[in-house]
Formats: sequence, structure tokens, C-alpha cells
Amino acid sequence: MRFTALFARVIATAMLFVCIVAWRPSDVAAQETLQSVLQPYKAELSKPSRRTIGPVIAALLASDHPAISDFLRKWEAREVYQRPGDGLFFYAEDAGDALTLVDIDTGEAVGQVGSREVDQIKPNAGVQREVAAALVPFELNASDPARRAAALESIARSADASQIEPLAASIDGEPDPDLKTRKQRLLALLTAQFGADKADRLAAIDALSGDTSIEARSVLNQLTARRDAVANTVPDGANIARVLEVGQDMTRAEAYDRLVEKDLAPPRQTAAESRDVLAEHILDGKVGGVPLHRLNTVENRAIAYEALEAAGTVPPRASDEEVARAVAAYVFYEEYLEPDPDITNAAEAALTATSRMLAVYQTLDLVLDGVSLASIFFLAAIGLAITFGVMGVINMAHGEFIMMGAYTGYVVQLFIPDYTLSLLVALPLAFAVTFGAGVTMERLVIRHLYTRPLETLLATFGISIALQQLAKNIFGTQARPLTAPDWLGGAITLNDIVGISTIRVAIFVLALIFLALLLYVLKRTRLGLEVRAVTQNPGMAASMGINPDRINMLTFGLGSGIAGIAGVAIGLYAQVTSEMGANYIVQSFMTVVVGGVGNVWGTLAGASMIGFLQKGIEWLNPSNTLAAQTYMVLFVILFIQVRPKGIVALKGRAAGD
Repeated sequence: MRFTALFARVIATAMLFVCIVAWRPSDVAAQETLQSVLQPYKAELSKPSRRTIGPVIAALLASDHPAISDFLRKWEAREVYQRPGDGLFFYAEDAGDALTLVDIDTGEAVGQVGSREVDQIKPNAGVQREVAAALVPFELNASDPARRAAALESIARSADASQIEPLAASIDGEPDPDLKTRKQRLLALLTAQFGADKADRLAAIDALSGDTSIEARSVLNQLTARRDAVANTVPDGANIARVLEVGQDMTRAEAYDRLVEKDLAPPRQTAAESRDVLAEHILDGKVGGVPLHRLNTVENRAIAYEALEAAGTVPPRASDEEVARAVAAYVFYEEYLEPDPDITNAAEAALTATSRMLAVYQTLDLVLDGVSLASIFFLAAIGLAITFGVMGVINMAHGEFIMMGAYTGYVVQLFIPDYTLSLLVALPLAFAVTFGAGVTMERLVIRHLYTRPLETLLATFGISIALQQLAKNIFGTQARPLTAPDWLGGAITLNDIVGISTIRVAIFVLALIFLALLLYVLKRTRLGLEVRAVTQNPGMAASMGINPDRINMLTFGLGSGIAGIAGVAIGLYAQVTSEMGANYIVQSFMTVVVGGVGNVWGTLAGASMIGFLQKGIEWLNPSNTLAAQTYMVLFVILFIQVRPKGIVALKGRAAGD
């Protein structure tokens, strides 16, 4: 009997347990599905608005459904569809002319429909930003690194105090070292701006001292943000940035305007407004008891207006004496938005250190720009300097040899698609082509005009026009691409301020190589010895067995060949057109004149001076580069008045000339 009773009790308990498990309210069962969580908000989800979507997102995330974050992410990406008949939500997969609907709970296909049978939900950019910000705590620990990186960018765009805790919790488990560094960086910025502990905030602000990144400067500027305020006395407990002195920091009129803005004083009237008001209140030939013929003075018009004020006919206005009394009765000051003075003092100190570092980096960036421009001018002008120094020929077609070199590089790339290999082929080929063109020009034209500089200038100018037209006939008037290899396509960046393109670095290296080669040729070779001899004294050189005509021919060809190589280098970042040489001929002549003709070191000095000076003028007036070039021409005119032979003057024939 006892065994039977015990068995009956076990059976009863088991049945009761089964009934409890099986019986659950229908609304609780409904909450288990994602679809049932979404349905109360189907109207807001189907037609989202930035003003109304915030509470909906908060309510959905508060439901703690495990699939809600994935749904919101797909909904943000416009991958969610709604069936108009019953308002149910589905994911969809493209099936050609139809869409395959996928159940948002099970992930199984439920059928195919036409694109017009369902409505695609398309949140706008504002709604997408709201969703991205709300999903940040979930996305920080996502398995996909791209999603974690996107969450960090969302934090950077819309920083908030609520993001500190989830961001800090995600750092230790971050497997990607770059993302971990980025998280630590953002945590420091958030702590400086929104941290709850004052010591942590001060430490974070101190760590930002001297940091020139845009993010750090933005945080420090927000911490030191101010607002204008006015009061009878400086309020106790306010974090005052500075008290403004009327007459020094602001005019009396500006001070009174602030009082008017705060409704602390009546607005002032202009003379025209006063006349209009008086004209509206003429009664029996008088205004406020003052006859019209007496209103020809400021004093009488003031008496008439005060009478109207006393009668309540017109609103009161402020006289000069009243303005002075009103301004003297108040204190004008700037107040920090941040209430803690220790925080603002630390932020101001960090911002001062950052400003100093900013000036240093801006100077360094300006120096890099000047070096880059100087290297370009040196490459463009060195050939002209040698030609002008040895032969005394003013070659107005020098820019067209630069153009020929650039077009040579373009033609090479038409046949050799590998940009690195094509560049290696284009450089010597451009030298050969322009060397040959220069020798031909010297033999056919230049050598007959050595003693007639004016005719040489006109002849080379005519040749430059002919070469430009020939290039237009062959290549057309549109710019042609001379593409740099991928390894020259980036930039070397130190921080947000200092950076230089890789192509500019390559041009600088090329200029150094040419400087070394030219110095070697001129100082260590027989050709260089003969060139220097002809440059200094052609008559004596001829008596020693040197053929000046041969040296002139080779020198002109060498200068033209160097211009061709410069054209390839310049064409990698500038537009390759038939007129591109004209953009550098003026700078080339200025470089030669300032540096000193026929001297490599003089050309280098002239290119450096002009490059740095032009970049400095552009920095002072960045909106007008044409003005910088104009000032450069004026500088060259003044400079040659002081040093007509240039920075490095030659001896011999050049000195005599």
C-alpha cells in the first residue's frame, strides 16, 4: 500500500510539472518570436522618421531579444521587406525577377513574390545614423572586424557619455591590435570629455597635451568652449573665462546690443527711424508740442520724441546718456560651458601646448612643400642653366622639351601597360628623344645665331609655338594621362598636418640624383672639363684644342635631354598637354637668373629660394596663387638690382657678360 501511494504521488507530481511547462499565457509565447516583438511598432518601422525612431529603437533593444540587433542592422542596410497584407517583416534574397522571402525568426524561405507585392523599407541617412549609434554596444563585440570598426567610427562621429562603459568593456577582449589601439584612443577622448571621475578626466586631458590630431583638438576646443554672458555682478560659482572691458574688448555699441539681446535694455533707434516715427505723429503742424519748422536740429527732435514718450504714444528709446548708464550698470564676461574650473584650466594648458606643436608641424609642412617645389624648379631649370651659361642662348622652347618628355612617357605607357616598367623605359627614352631634338635644333637654327641674341630669342619662341601646334595635331587638345605606379600613388603622412605625396618625394630623389650626376660629369669627366673651359673663356679653350661648336652642340643636347626627363617626372602629377611647358618656362628663367647662369649650385640655390619664397607667399595668401607668382616676379626684379649676376656668379665670359 505504501509503495502504491508513493508511486501515485510521483505520477501526480510529474503530471503537474508537465502541465505547468505546457501551460503558458499566449502573450508570453508570442514574445518568443522576433516577429511578435516587432509588430507593435510596425507603423514606425515601415515609415521611419528620425524624430520618432529613437524611442522605438530603445524599446526594441530593451526587449533583450537575441536577434533584435541583427534585425536592426539589416533594417538599417535596407534589407528588410514588409508584406502589406498582414504587416509581417521578412528578409529577402534576389531570385532574378522575383524575391525569395526569408522568415526573420527561422531563416527559412517562405516563398517567392514579385518586387511589387512587398514594400522595401528604406530608412534615410538620419535614421541610419540613429540606428548605428544605438547598436554601438552590440557592434563593439561583433565577430566581424568590419562591424567593430564601423562601431568605432560611429562613436567618433557621435560621442556620448553612455558609450564609455561598453567601449571600456570591449577593449580587453579585442583580438585585432589596430582596433584595440583605436578603442583605447577613443576611450581616452571620451573620458576627457565625459568621464565621471575628475582625476581620470584630468589625466586624459593631460595625455592630449601637444596632440595635434583633429580628434584631440576637437575635444579640447569643446572643453574650452565659451558663451557670452552679462549680469549686474559676476555670479558666484560661475566658471568665468574672462571679464570683458568696454572700450578695449568691445565697443559701447556692441555692449549695448548684448543688453538688447538679453531684453535688459530697449533697442536704440537710428536717425532715419526716429524721423519716420516723428513723421507719423504730426498733429496740427506740431510733433509732441514742437512746431515742425523747429525740428531741424537733433536737440529739438529729441525733445519732441521725449514728449511723445511721456504721453505713451511711442515706445521708449535709449539716448546716448541712457546707453552709457545702462552699459555701466552691467558686467560683460565670457563663461565656460564646462562648470569645473580645474577641467577648463587643464584643457587650456593642453590646448596651448597643442598650438605650439601645431605651429611646429605647420612650419615643417611648409618646409616640405618648399623642398618639393624647389626640386621641381631645379629639374625644370638645370638644363636651361647649363645651356644659357655655356652658349649664352635664351631658349624660349625649353618648356616644349619638358612637354616632349611628358608625351614620350605617355606614348611608352600605351605600349607597356606595367606602369613601373614603363617609367623605367620612359626616363632614358625621354632623354634620348629630347637630346636628339635639342641637337637637331642647335645644328639647324641655334649655331647660326650665336652672335645675335635677339634673333635667337625670336627663333626659339617661334619654334616653341610650332612644337605646341605639332603636339596638338598629334595628341589633341585634351590632357593625356601619365599614370604613376601604385607604389608612387600614396603619401607619406606624419600626422594630420604634415604629409607629402610619394610622387613629390620621388621627384626630390630624382633631383638629388641629377645633382650628383651633373656634378660628377662637370667635375670628373673630360666633357665636364671642356664645358667649364668653354663657359669661362671660349677663345682660350679653342686655342687649347677644344672644339667649341662640338661642346655647344653636346651642351644644348644635354640641357634638352634633362628637360625631357623633367617632363616625365612633372607629368606624373600634372596634366600632360601641349601647353604644359609654358607653365614652367617663366619659373625656369627666374631660377636661372636668381641662382646664376651656368652653375649647378647657383641653380640649386635659385630653385630653393624661389620655391620656398613662393610657398611662403601662398601660405600668407592661400586663396590667390596668381598673386604669389606676381610677387615672385617683383622679387626677382628687385633681387637682380642688388645681385645682377645671381647668387653664385661665374668667372670668365659669364662674368664679363
